[in-house]
Amino acid sequence: RRARPVREVLFFPSRPCCIEALLAEAAEPGAPARPCPCPLPSGDTALSRLVRRLLSARRSLDLCLFSFSCPQLARAVQLLHRRGVRVRLVTDAQYMGLHGSQIGRLRHAGIQVRHDQHSGYMHHKFAIVDRRMLITGSLNWTTQAIQSNRENVLVVEDAEYVKAFQDEFERIWEEYNPANYRFF
Repeated sequence: RRARPVREVLFFPSRPCCIEALLAEAAEPGAPARPCPCPLPSGDTALSRLVRRLLSARRSLDLCLFSFSCPQLARAVQLLHRRGVRVRLVTDAQYMGLHGSQIGRLRHAGIQVRHDQHSGYMHHKFAIVDRRMLITGSLNWTTQAIQSNRENVLVVEDAEYVKAFQDEFERIWEEYNPANYRFF
């Protein structure tokens, strides 16, 4: 019996929550849960649902993000990379160096990162999980956006939409290939 395709809408701001149990379960499936000493409640929030969708990746995670400064989301992405999931990230050159950006941390962990080389913004905000699930919307992956802004995220398993976004990702990935940069 085939599971129904994912169709989910997440609205932000998300109330602060602890996602340590989600990250621990993803890092060591089946390991006994360890209590987290932080004062934040755990529970079902827009952030925890987004993290669960990301952690469902088994083979690949392609990210195309304008701004990425949320440490919890960065930890989930790093965990996937350590688990052997192929992670590729496209971002905006001007925003990757801002205070709090997680891009350097991800790059240092060995995750492939590419960025634009022109004056316009690389303003996309989407992720593709295992070439089957699309996560897209207005949300920049920043703590400010997650906790304070009115934002939306659409999560769908729809081959037609996934293909369109995957094609766009591949086009940008190749365009931002350092081998193609022109400096003169």
